[in-house]
Amino acid sequence: MGELHVDLFTTLDGVVQAPGGPEEDPEGEFEFGGWQAPLLDEEVGRLVGEGIDRLDALLLGRRTYDIFAGYWPNATVDEPIATKFNAIPKYVASRTNPTLEWAGSELLGPDLAAEVHRITALHDEVHVIGSANLVQSLLREDLVDRLNLWVYPITLGTGKKLFDGGAIPAVFRLDGPAITGSSGAVALRYARAEGRPRPSTGDMGAPDRGI
Repeated sequence: MGELHVDLFTTLDGVVQAPGGPEEDPEGEFEFGGWQAPLLDEEVGRLVGEGIDRLDALLLGRRTYDIFAGYWPNATVDEPIATKFNAIPKYVASRTNPTLEWAGSELLGPDLAAEVHRITALHDEVHVIGSANLVQSLLREDLVDRLNLWVYPITLGTGKKLFDGGAIPAVFRLDGPAITGSSGAVALRYARAEGRPRPSTGDMGAPDRGI
């Protein structure tokens, strides 16, 4: 059985909306589209490239799929990424019935959990890139095996957030050291804890704590 990875760029206050450009996702009159662009650095680029090298399928929400499908089939830059994305299967989660013209694309059925289990049985690493609305659904269904986050040293105060309406009680473990880029962005890789447990609780003031 393979794993489902979620790859997201996020601000300190958890905003994941439209890091790449003003037209990426203007929903809600979001005014900070493209917030990541001034903070790109080589270390982040290297880590993103390593993740793309490993993945063997993409799972995308409709909006992100449309952006990718409109760019990567005819991309003249970032050729290694274009070659990879054009060759691998692309699975699309959508409540509508869109026409998927990008070669290798498949529309998932309405049972998201069943479909995720099906495609992770076919691949080693299925990655979700962007697709904020889809990520909320995946978190609610406890379908995420790994969170690969690039946390940037800014706050926006508005926009779609990583755990806004999608979080459930869950335990993750840090999978490898945090890596910091020259922009101050920190790469954090979290794996869902074995057995998919819920958080435990305690009392910091209990006698055995020595407090």
